[in-house]
Amino acid sequence: MKIEAIRAGQLKQLPGADLEDEDLSGCQLEGINLAGATLIGTNFSGGNLNGAKLDGANLVGARLTATDLRAHLLGANLMQADLTSADLRGSNLRGANLMGAKLSQSSFSGAFLSGANLMGVNLQGVDLRGAELRGANLNKANLKGANLSEADLRGASLTEANLEEADLRGANLAGANLIGANLLCAELDNANLSGVDFDRACLVGTRASKMVF
Repeated sequence: MKIEAIRAGQLKQLPGADLEDEDLSGCQLEGINLAGATLIGTNFSGGNLNGAKLDGANLVGARLTATDLRAHLLGANLMQADLTSADLRGSNLRGANLMGAKLSQSSFSGAFLSGANLMGVNLQGVDLRGAELRGANLNKANLKGANLSEADLRGASLTEANLEEADLRGANLAGANLIGANLLCAELDNANLSGVDFDRACLVGTRASKMVF
């Protein structure tokens, strides 16, 4: 496989390719098809993967810092990947595994994360406005100061998650599990809290003029 041709954007159909540990930093790879590809440790930092097909790809430990990742990542494995400052707005991450991923300063606004595994990840201050997180695993995740306004969190599991000062205005949390969660000073105005399990949760200082139960 000619890596230089890939870097130059001349090869776009590469489903199942093995590009483990390759350096593709800064490459313009819009619309490339890497579905099911082995991309362990691959460096895409500063590159453009807008519209790329990465469904089922193995991106364990991949470097995606400041990458345009508005892509198709259905069921992708992003464990331990570095997504610092990545643009994931509107991305399809349904069923993706993001355990151990670095997500600081990334944007997931409008992203589709239903059924995704975000257990224990650090999402402090991350933009998740309008994200679809139905049934997602956010147990023990750090969401301090995260923007979850208008997010769909129906049936999501947030056991012992840190939601201190999180913005949950207009969020749909119907049926969510918030056992032992920390919601200190969280914004809950117009949030749908029907069927939420708040057992042992901290609700001190939560702010809301209107909530739906």
